[in-house]
Amino acid sequence: MRKINLILLLAFITNMAAAQELKANITVISNQVANNVNQNVFRTLQSALNTFINTRKWTSDNFTQNERIECNFLLNLQSTGDLNVYNASITIQAARPVFNSSYISPIINFKDDNVIFKYIEFQQLDFNENRVTGNDALISNLTAIIAYYAYMVIGFDYASFSLRGGDPYFQKAQNIVNNAPDGRGISGWKAFDGVRNRYWLVENMLNSRYTIMHDVYYNYYRMGMDKLYEDENAARVEVLNVLNLMSNFNTDNPNKMISQFFFQGKATELIKIFSKAPQQDKARASEILQRLDITNAGRYKDEMK
Repeated sequence: MRKINLILLLAFITNMAAAQELKANITVISNQVANNVNQNVFRTLQSALNTFINTRKWTSDNFTQNERIECNFLLNLQSTGDLNVYNASITIQAARPVFNSSYISPIINFKDDNVIFKYIEFQQLDFNENRVTGNDALISNLTAIIAYYAYMVIGFDYASFSLRGGDPYFQKAQNIVNNAPDGRGISGWKAFDGVRNRYWLVENMLNSRYTIMHDVYYNYYRMGMDKLYEDENAARVEVLNVLNLMSNFNTDNPNKMISQFFFQGKATELIKIFSKAPQQDKARASEILQRLDITNAGRYKDEMK
């Protein structure tokens, strides 16, 4: 009987592990925090955050271990003048596998500088979608931000596999925005907090005027990247079509956050895709990319001649 119970328990644990959507690695960097703060606090925080994001069920879907979405979060802390309160930036990176290959294509590479939270060692990390603000805004702000980006990671991943497949998770992220913690020093959740923040990212993905961005994500990954193995030329044509869509989108909606967000982390990938393209297509791609991905304009100019 004990053996049977043990087998059932192991099966339950295995199924629970397989059900999780994210394979996330959260790293906490604390070398800018004052020396008088016990570094064990940040090791405990890192462990708690990894447990929080990797054991929580974010969707109603079941994932096998090899289907889980790979993502990394880098939380870089700074001291504030208040006890147990930290300013931080958080960098989110996520990728998805390309069909019939071992290549992992970047889908998110974004740094958010608007992070402030309160943490006392061993405090429980809670998040309730129906009460995002919790009892203390500064304590709740950390888990609200992690939950927001968890849904955005899932949303963009789903959007890359099926047209508008990410909408339910973008809507969950927007619910967090609409009910976000509010208090002294907290920012990034409001339209007036800046032009590139959590508010605007999810707004751009749910705004009916920008629906073309759903075509962009689906066509780039599903019709482009996933076809590279079976028909490289056809896949490259699809990627060029996506760049033309992005060019038209930027003309109609200049300087929208989602346009710059899309290109972050993709420069090396795009250069490789067009390395074997006909000169006319390579020149067209380079021209668009130099306009839309200004940070990497020099690379496109030099490496896509």
